[in-house]
Amino acid sequence: MTATADTRLDRLRERCRSELTRDRQATLVLAVLAGVGVFLIGEGVFPHLTSNHDEAVYLQQAEMLLDGQLRMYPPVEESFRPWFFVAEGEGIYPKYTPVTAGLFALGGLVGSYRLTLAVLAALAVALTDAVVSEVIDDRTGLLAAGLLVVSPLFVLQAAVFLPYVPAFTLNLLFAWAYLRADRLDSGRWAAVAGAVVGLSFWARPYTAVLFATPFVCHALWTLRSLDRATILRQAIIAALGLVGVTVALSYNAVMTGDPLLFPYEAFAPRDGLGFGEREIAGYDREYTPALAIEANARNLWYYLTRWVPAAPLGGVIAAVGAGTVLRDTTRRTDPRLLAVLGTGLTITLGNVYFWGTLNVLGELGDPSDGLVAVLGPYYHVGLLLSTVTLCAVGLRWLWSAVVDLQRRLDGPAARALPTIGVVAVLVVAGVTAGAVAVPLAENYETTQEYETAYQPFEEQSVENGLVYLPTPYGDWLNHPFQKLRNDPGFDGEVIYALQHREFAVAEAFPERTLYRYTIRGEWAPFTGRSVAPRLRQIEHVSGERVRMNLTLGVPDSAEVIQLRASVDGEGNSTTVRISEEIEATVVADDGSIAVRSSAFRQNLTVAHDGESDLRLVGYVGQGGLGGFEYVVRLPLIREEGQYRALSPYLEVCRVPSRCGGESAYVPGEHRDGISMRANLSVKGE
Repeated sequence: MTATADTRLDRLRERCRSELTRDRQATLVLAVLAGVGVFLIGEGVFPHLTSNHDEAVYLQQAEMLLDGQLRMYPPVEESFRPWFFVAEGEGIYPKYTPVTAGLFALGGLVGSYRLTLAVLAALAVALTDAVVSEVIDDRTGLLAAGLLVVSPLFVLQAAVFLPYVPAFTLNLLFAWAYLRADRLDSGRWAAVAGAVVGLSFWARPYTAVLFATPFVCHALWTLRSLDRATILRQAIIAALGLVGVTVALSYNAVMTGDPLLFPYEAFAPRDGLGFGEREIAGYDREYTPALAIEANARNLWYYLTRWVPAAPLGGVIAAVGAGTVLRDTTRRTDPRLLAVLGTGLTITLGNVYFWGTLNVLGELGDPSDGLVAVLGPYYHVGLLLSTVTLCAVGLRWLWSAVVDLQRRLDGPAARALPTIGVVAVLVVAGVTAGAVAVPLAENYETTQEYETAYQPFEEQSVENGLVYLPTPYGDWLNHPFQKLRNDPGFDGEVIYALQHREFAVAEAFPERTLYRYTIRGEWAPFTGRSVAPRLRQIEHVSGERVRMNLTLGVPDSAEVIQLRASVDGEGNSTTVRISEEIEATVVADDGSIAVRSSAFRQNLTVAHDGESDLRLVGYVGQGGLGGFEYVVRLPLIREEGQYRALSPYLEVCRVPSRCGGESAYVPGEHRDGISMRANLSVKGE
């Protein structure tokens, strides 16, 4: 028994030694380094995630899966709707399928979602080597894997919680399994290929179709022989692939009620493939074929000049590789190699039909605008396989050409060639490092602005708190504040809510301490603009009569002051005598609101409809300096004879268009006598 075990162990060791060639060992080291690098980049450059707010959708979905949920059930739906969540029927659910989020959740099981990113990056590198080795040779495969590691698009996308590298990794696994099944005539590898392509379809259907199309063509080509084993192998792949399609359609039926209605279509019916009027979340464009061609041409140009290995040299080297393949009769007629390289063609052409390739761009013609500037043309991540393959072929041809030239030269020219080669390598290494470093530096600048915005949450404990958030991008949670996410059961240490139905939200969490997060300045961290944030505890009072004491500072430059009180647009105004401060009281009692001050020319009274906020606007004219407005919005409702109020929103508005979300009063941000204070009380206090 022991002898048999020893024999088996010896065989296993011998097999490992034969499989783990020097090139394979190098690939393993390269893959591990890629995984570690991606993890460190994620932690260092993207600790607060990126300016693509889809990351929060996938992480929220991962958290849901870890809790065993496909839907979330917010207590006040309109106050708790995350970005890109569908609100139909009972509960809310993400517009994305759960495959990518499920992969991230695996990292969450062991303590860090970023571990998934590291593992996927390492797998993508190893699989790139494996695929290219299948169709060319081991040395070219290793070189292609190394080129992937230094591709800016791969580095950026592998380090963030977006679906493009996970989908790319699944597609690489499919390609490798398919090619091995073809070479070994293996039913087991065919089963792996079919299962993976089915999973890939569920993850990102169109991406999977574009990537798999050249392999489908290869499969059809192999069937021409009518060989029984070949037919069986391809049937296994097709059958298991269709199982994945069935699972995807079944998920649709569960979530949307219709197998053919994908969740992303339920969220935005005109956000799918095709030309014509396209629309999502209030943004619409007429996506014409001409516009599609222009947008995709720009994506490809940016890809080749900024996002390939050693950009823009990588694009030139890939062209050299393409020429090498075309000149080589064996390679240009190799159906397996053509299947791999064909993914570049199908992905390029297929993306023309998808208007998302337009949305990744900002202003057409400006490479520094839009998400493409900092995250690359991410819908074209699949091009990396054909790109690094051609680059590897091109580099090997160039190396052979240099060696051949050295053999033919003699004298000083031959001796100078190694020096020239070293200089060329150093130049290429510098270009490669710069190509990766530039987008990382640009993203890190955005991260520094995020640091400023989230600083109050680092400095102040809000445990067992309920935080009302501003809405600079519309009525969505996690857009833009991706870090401020709720637990799927709305029972985490902190609850985050929008500024809608605030009293209903407070009622849903009566034991929570209330806070309000506000910002001053335009939210545009990706342009280097900072905001001044404020996180403060707020009061929630109720009684037959509610009182607010308000104090406004008066700058020395003030020449005229006017104040208007209104409810739902209806109200009246008064002028205010200039003094060092304006002290006023606001009393809500028996269906009306009185605003009084010894500084007013006349006190104000406005009717209250029982549900609308009170709005006070104090204009301070400063002569030739212009002026500004103090704005106070007091959330106020009346139910069964009782008033309820929350601490008011306080703003200093110098730009009217920003008032109502980006003009929060932040102590310390204003000087020259500008200040605001307010507190609430009820009858008898």
